[in-house]
Amino acid sequence: MESMNISLPQPLKQFVDGQISTGRYSSASEYVRELIRADEKRKIGEELEARLLEGLRSPESEWTKADLKAIRSEALARLQARSKAKP
Repeated sequence: MESMNISLPQPLKQFVDGQISTGRYSSASEYVRELIRADEKRKIGEELEARLLEGLRSPESEWTKADLKAIRSEALARLQARSKAKP
């Protein structure tokens, strides 16, 4: 696992320490990893929503089996990549 050092102003450090003191997180690193994962999920959701809206605004077309197969393959590849990226 790679290491990264961050600097926080005192109020933010106190907040992080407070989150750890609740017992939900064992360390500041665990808390930050959770925040990053949540942000990653949010961004993926935003991208999905944008693509869905783009699709709704585009002209209708007939879906072929090849289209569905390509979409399924891409989704599976993304899931596998995300699974490999998790610690």
